[in-house]
Amino acid sequence: MRNILLASLLAALPCAASAADMPSYTFVEAGWTQLQIEDDFLDKGDGGYVRGSLAIAPTAYVFGGYSEVSKTWRASTIDAELTVDEVEIGIGYRMDVADRLDFTADIAYVRLGVESDLRIGTSRETIRDHVNLWRGTAGLRGKPSPKTEAWIKAGYADGEDLDDNFFGVLGGQINLTRMWGLVGEVEKYSDTTQFQVGVRASF
Repeated sequence: MRNILLASLLAALPCAASAADMPSYTFVEAGWTQLQIEDDFLDKGDGGYVRGSLAIAPTAYVFGGYSEVSKTWRASTIDAELTVDEVEIGIGYRMDVADRLDFTADIAYVRLGVESDLRIGTSRETIRDHVNLWRGTAGLRGKPSPKTEAWIKAGYADGEDLDDNFFGVLGGQINLTRMWGLVGEVEKYSDTTQFQVGVRASF
């Protein structure tokens, strides 16, 4: 009986080790974000974000996130604030391409909202607007080492008043424990760059 139990444990060890060496597609994450736009009005805005992913099958996962950045101007009796928020929800696919390396592809719905708040003395005016778009990405995600993870993606977006449809994403994670990690990511459009730095809990 002991020999049978020992043989079963030894047989299971490679599977457990290989699973630990692969990226997790079930996680929650939150942190700081900054949006930089090549524009004289909103050149840079800071804020926060939260996002998560849930594996629903060995090769499929769903994901979503929310981010918000703002910038404030003050001059004597005039206050102005511009806020940009983004909601994203989508579904993705993963496929093993090598040891500790996956091919990923996903598609997502994105809602971008803009709010301007102008206060002059005691008067106040608020204007809100939003655009809807769809975007998809394809890329690679893997673990260069047991304590690190990296991903790179190329994407295409289609929506209202969108001049440039192509963008790129580059990110990475340093694993502090099997559950907790520090993450960083940069997303680049033609005239827009978004940075994210946060903490991720993987399950």
